[in-house]
Amino acid sequence: MNFTRRSLLSVPASAFAAAPALGPKLAAAMSGPVLKKDLVKEPVKIASVELLRNGKSFIVRVRSSSGVTGYADAHSSVMSVAYPILLKKVAPSFVGKDARDLETLLEDVYLAGSNYKWQGLPFWVSVAVVEIAILDLLGKVSGQSIGSLIGTPRHQPIPVYRASGHRGNSPENEIAYLQKVVSETGATAIKFRLGARMRFDADSTRRDLALIPLTRKTFGPKFTIYADGNGSYDVPQAIRIGKVMEEYKLAFFEEPVPFDYYDETKQIAAALKIRIALGEEEASLRGFRRIIEQGIARVIQPDLLYFGGLIRSMKVARMAAAAGLECTPHMSDGGLGFLYIAHFAGCIPNAGAHQEYKGEGDTLPVHSATSSLKSEKGLLTVPTGPGLGVEIDPAFLAKSQPVSA
Repeated sequence: MNFTRRSLLSVPASAFAAAPALGPKLAAAMSGPVLKKDLVKEPVKIASVELLRNGKSFIVRVRSSSGVTGYADAHSSVMSVAYPILLKKVAPSFVGKDARDLETLLEDVYLAGSNYKWQGLPFWVSVAVVEIAILDLLGKVSGQSIGSLIGTPRHQPIPVYRASGHRGNSPENEIAYLQKVVSETGATAIKFRLGARMRFDADSTRRDLALIPLTRKTFGPKFTIYADGNGSYDVPQAIRIGKVMEEYKLAFFEEPVPFDYYDETKQIAAALKIRIALGEEEASLRGFRRIIEQGIARVIQPDLLYFGGLIRSMKVARMAAAAGLECTPHMSDGGLGFLYIAHFAGCIPNAGAHQEYKGEGDTLPVHSATSSLKSEKGLLTVPTGPGLGVEIDPAFLAKSQPVSA
């Protein structure tokens, strides 16, 4: 099957029209191994992959044949709908296998049972949460952190930003909310939403044009401000709004037009000085290569769960680094998403200036001996213990029940 894997991961430079000199570097970054198998000395046979539920929370539990367990928060909002895909299409590809072969298993699960026809957010989230639980397992067996297994821990602590999920409220109410979350965490950066989600109208435009200058006036000249269009604009409106963002020195403009409008995004990037951020919805390594090689965006944003996990996202970060671009992963859920981002951003050389932190009210009950897991003065300490570096509350686990398909 090696020829099949090469065809999936290797893309000839001739397939991309722009920046051909980047081709070999991106191909190497996309296909090179990530997991440091040599850190795990003995085979780790995966005896079971289970999905547990406690209220609204879903957890993946992976057990080795020797009784070691790895856990991952399973993006509960997705898993509440997608759980049959995890249980029927994903988990069987990992049971009975050596966890040290995780990188190969990620390729195999894509091919198994024609799963490539199922790819998209529900499939890749299912793959991601199984992968993270296996990485947690490998970390516990080897005594290594996840960051050490997939990269080189180098950033400690991690500066964070707080993001607002609001859209359509008044500029004054949005400012009050942003002030609240900044005061709670000490964050030195924020991100707010623009447009009307995949569309814009007169009301959303009035809000945009008032909110952008008001954020700068409120938070001052040294504060870092990001904004997310969520695909709301067409090209002329994106450029219009982008020029206002430039005037008030915002740091990046995320997804100005629908996420798969690559040509239009490139037009916007060429017309503006503000950096364009893209990648939340991208599910393809080849798609990210196109974004990077053709200069479609300058801030590369794989969602660690939507995109299928940390190993695939590391390949994206390596491609971005080869092109001299920043990689700032997207966070799509609460739970332990902030922790996954911290481990990932902590071990890549081209992490963005701030990483998203959702807050302390929507996470699993976990404890770490090496981190408070809280934003303190805008900084989050990355746990340094084995695997994820956290333990889930035993009482919470005891009340969690297996989910069946």
